[in-house]
Amino acid sequence: MNLPNLLTVFRIVLIPLYLYVFFSEAPYHVEIALGILILAGLTDILDGYIARKHKLVTTFGIMMDPLADKLMMMAVIASLFLTERISLWAALFFFARDIAMIVTGAVYHLRGKKTVPANTYGKLTTVLFYLVFPLVMFRYEYSEAILWSVIAFSFITSAIYLGKFRLLNRS
Repeated sequence: MNLPNLLTVFRIVLIPLYLYVFFSEAPYHVEIALGILILAGLTDILDGYIARKHKLVTTFGIMMDPLADKLMMMAVIASLFLTERISLWAALFFFARDIAMIVTGAVYHLRGKKTVPANTYGKLTTVLFYLVFPLVMFRYEYSEAILWSVIAFSFITSAIYLGKFRLLNRS
């Protein structure tokens, strides 16, 4: 267990904390939940940077880092849906895409196939979600429309990712 992997595990631990705070009745609970979300995003950047810079990339990290991201994103989307900040359709499209990506990655891994590390488009998608989440959390006008555009972009990046999976495992 190296530092990048510990940061990934820490990010997973932040998920129930985010949910607890977001759904609490404490003053500034949405702001504090956003702070937890930002902390998760920063640890994501930090663990990737440390892993690449110090050659600490592991199979655990390759599998768990994107899973930690997806689980955090799913928790945020669920919280936004349950508090009526986004529609059921936005939540369903988001969940369908992320669950399909998780299952596909797991199937490829369990079959001994090569997995594709996160690419620039996937990282950009994650950044875009982190940028749109505060807009939705604080109910800014047109925030769901902006979220829909990021969801659409995420489907495009998923298609690119799946194409790379297939190319890498063709032989």
